Amino acid sequence: MRYCDKKNNRIIIEGGSPTPEFWDEQSIIKELKKHIESARNERFVSNITAKFIKPDKTKKILEGGCGRGHFVYSLKYNGYDAYGVDFAKETIKKINLVMPDLKVNIGDVRHLDFPDNFFDGYWSLGVIEHFFEGYDEILSEMKRVIKKNGYLFLTFPHMSFLRKLKMKMGLYPPFNANVFDMNLFYHFALDPAKVKSDLEKLGFRMVYSRQLEGIKGLKDEISILNKPLQKIYNSQNFFVRALNYFGAKILAPFSAHAILQVFKRNQ
Repeated sequence: MRYCDKKNNRIIIEGGSPTPEFWDEQSIIKELKKHIESARNERFVSNITAKFIKPDKTKKILEGGCGRGHFVYSLKYNGYDAYGVDFAKETIKKINLVMPDLKVNIGDVRHLDFPDNFFDGYWSLGVIEHFFEGYDEILSEMKRVIKKNGYLFLTFPHMSFLRKLKMKMGLYPPFNANVFDMNLFYHFALDPAKVKSDLEKLGFRMVYSRQLEGIKGLKDEISILNKPLQKIYNSQNFFVRALNYFGAKILAPFSAHAILQVFKRNQ
């Protein structure tokens, strides 16, 4: 279920409370080490990082909210001094057991256990939208631990053209905080202009932006298309995956589920 929060220009999306226990349950994979090591073939995080930070083992990159650690592994594999933190304790324990050389630890992105100006880069992949009380503490910690002239790589579900259109047409029921069951809260679809503005107030400057996952955004928002597009979205067939890749790009300006914003810390 989705609800319209017009006051804050965002959408509230149900799906299960994102507690540490919730994320621990998502990490139950029989071959965890194999899953993590498969990230050596991923290109999204590694390529975007390399656009702004040349691979160098002295360059420290953090993934805040690293989940199963596969992007931390990818960054390490591609030549960075990679770190990861997550508050899902059992997941981190499993990673430490099967990949003891991976710098992944239990931590809270709102209160990071790192010195000031420690990281050259910080990846936050779909994290800030899960905090109902807001992301201000997370952004403040990002500024604290990122070096001056360092980079923040941020992704989150956003208010796409399609979602804005549906909101304008009144297709989402209005959000009522007095009756909403917080146990059902999963994440927000955030206003990217507000996120950008909030980071600019902290001394960041946006240097790159890209809308992501056009097919996912379409299937999630138009129910009649959900089942056929879900098959395309999940398929491992080479040709269907190619269709998914190009279709997601073509549809992104209209229905992108998420957005990538890259910021440089100026102050």
